Amino acid sequence: MDEVELRQLRCLVAIVDEGTFTDAAIALGVSQAAVSRTLAGLERALGVRLLRRTSREVTPTATGLRVVERARRVLADVADLVQEAGSGHTRLRIGYAWSAVGRHTVAFQRRWHAAHPGIDLHLIRVNSAFAGLGEGSCDLAVVRRSLEDRRFDSAIVGLERRLCALAADDPLARRRSVRLADIGGRILLVDRRTGTTTPELWPPDARPVVEEIRDVDDWLTEIAAGRGIGVTAESTANQYPRPGIVYRPVRDAEPVAVRLAWWRDDPHPAQQAVLELLSELYRSG
Repeated sequence: MDEVELRQLRCLVAIVDEGTFTDAAIALGVSQAAVSRTLAGLERALGVRLLRRTSREVTPTATGLRVVERARRVLADVADLVQEAGSGHTRLRIGYAWSAVGRHTVAFQRRWHAAHPGIDLHLIRVNSAFAGLGEGSCDLAVVRRSLEDRRFDSAIVGLERRLCALAADDPLARRRSVRLADIGGRILLVDRRTGTTTPELWPPDARPVVEEIRDVDDWLTEIAAGRGIGVTAESTANQYPRPGIVYRPVRDAEPVAVRLAWWRDDPHPAQQAVLELLSELYRSG
């Protein structure tokens, strides 16, 4: 397997696509003799015959057809890999776990596209502790908890109020705001991987009973059914209005810090511009 090279796969595909060794040589920009040597090297490495060659045509063997099909996929995957590695300056993927940047999300997208038309912005929801950053599916991440992992740096771009999510028919829903003590005896639904709320918000003798959920949709469904309450950042209310659920400010709870996170040793070229724009939106908001 170590002897199989990409140039050999490209040569095989070119011969099949062009129909002759001569035309394949033209397409690849090499001599016909080089095409013959490259194909022979691939057949030796694989230990099989891939093409039948006559004076009038070249056709793949049965094994050759299977190899050509796989070779096309390998070459496409390599092309995608090259594009992925080299597109840092033309594409920007920002991950988030539950909500992006709340009521600033649309303004952020519009202002970014206006100011940076050459950098395609994608907001991607990834329900993990690093919002896709650690998994490699995102270039930057919006997170609402501090990252202890030394691979990452982060900076606070703004603060959001902490809200209580309640079923619309809950007695507390009639209030304009609630206190931590009002909800300390309730069932608190939390996502331990990404959530901003822990029982430590309450005194040790007044903490709620915690039940774990795995996703914001499950969280909303359980709350709407009256099976528990949630305490979350204000952005959740902006991004997930839901019939049957009301959000009320928790007036004695500290706000939630919104952070932009990036790879310490390999920040995206647009990281500073994103940091400045998000900070400006939160300040002006």
